[in-house]
Amino acid sequence: MTTVDSSISRPGVGHALPRGSLRLESLGVRFRLGGRRRAIVSAVTDVSLTMLPGRVLAVVGESGCGKSALASAVLGLLPPNGEVRGRAFLHDTDAALDLAHCPEPILASHIRGRRIALIPQSAATHLTPVRTAASQVAETVRTLEPGCRNVSKRLHELADEVGLDHDDLDRYPHELSGGMAQRVALAMVLAGDPDVVVADEPTTGLDRALAERAVAILRTLADQGRTVLLVTHDIAAANRVADDVAVMYASRLLEVGPAAQVLNEPWHDYTNALLSALPEHGLIPLPGPPPELTDLGSGCPFHQRVAGDCDGRPMLSLDGDRWVACGRGEQPMSVQDVTSC
Repeated sequence: MTTVDSSISRPGVGHALPRGSLRLESLGVRFRLGGRRRAIVSAVTDVSLTMLPGRVLAVVGESGCGKSALASAVLGLLPPNGEVRGRAFLHDTDAALDLAHCPEPILASHIRGRRIALIPQSAATHLTPVRTAASQVAETVRTLEPGCRNVSKRLHELADEVGLDHDDLDRYPHELSGGMAQRVALAMVLAGDPDVVVADEPTTGLDRALAERAVAILRTLADQGRTVLLVTHDIAAANRVADDVAVMYASRLLEVGPAAQVLNEPWHDYTNALLSALPEHGLIPLPGPPPELTDLGSGCPFHQRVAGDCDGRPMLSLDGDRWVACGRGEQPMSVQDVTSC
C-alpha cells in the first residue's frame, strides 16, 4: 500500500495493535457555517476509542449528537467545510495509517472499500436508480477484485452470503424493499473483504425482523475477524449485537465500556435517561432539549441540560474496563457519586 510519511505511525512497545484495529486519539470534527450565520459547529469533541478485530463497538446517542460525523471522519467523507483534529489510526501489521490526515487519493484508491467499508443509512438512496442491483454489485467486484475471472459466479456467491435471492439482483433500486437494498449494499461491502466495517444506522426504516437480521449479519462479520463500528440510535439493536458501547451526547463521549454492563448498570445520568426512554423501561422522555452544538460550555453538556452541577472533566476510569465523563472537584468519584451526580 502506498503511504505518506506524515500519515504513518510506527507503534512502539505497548502501542502495537492487531491488523484492522482502529484507534481514535482526541478526534474532533468541526464544521464552519457561512452565510448570515457564521458559526462553528462542534460535531465531535475529543473522542478517544480503540476498536479491535472480532468485536462490535456500538456508538449510541440521540440524533444530532455527532455519531455519523464520527463515522464520516474515519472514512474521510466529511464535506468541504469539515475540519478534523486529532488522529484516527488504522493499524496494519507493523504500522498505522492516520486516516484523519491521509490524502484523498490514498483513501480513495487503497482504503475505502478495501480496508474500510461503509454500510450506509437508507441504502436504497445510495444506489444508482437507473441500474440494476446486479450491474452495481458487478462493477464493485470488478473494481475491488480486479483478478476475479468469473464475475457472475462471484455475484451469486455474494448474494448467497447476504441472503439475497439471485432474481432480486435483476431489480432496480425502486423495486427493492429496504431490507433488500441493505443486503445489496452489504454484498458490495463484502466484495472488497475489508478489515473494518462501519454501519451507519443500519436498522433505520426496517421492521423488527429485518432489523434483527441486519444486526445478526454485523455479528457474523465480527465473528469472522473484522472490526465493526455500529453507529445507531437503536439501543435494543446495540444490546443484541455489541461487545462494547460508547455513549455519545452533544459531540462528546459520556460513558464507554462493555455493552452488557453499560446498558444494564449505567453510571452516567445520560445513559440512564436514554434507557429510561425505551418502551420496556417506561417511555420516560429525556428532560429538556439538547444543546446547540455551536454553543457548548466546558462542563458536562447533559448536566447543563438538566441544570445539574458537574465539571465535565475528561473521561476517568473507575475499574479499568469502564470509563465515564463526569466529575466534581479535584478527586475521582466513587461509583455511588457517579450515579447520583
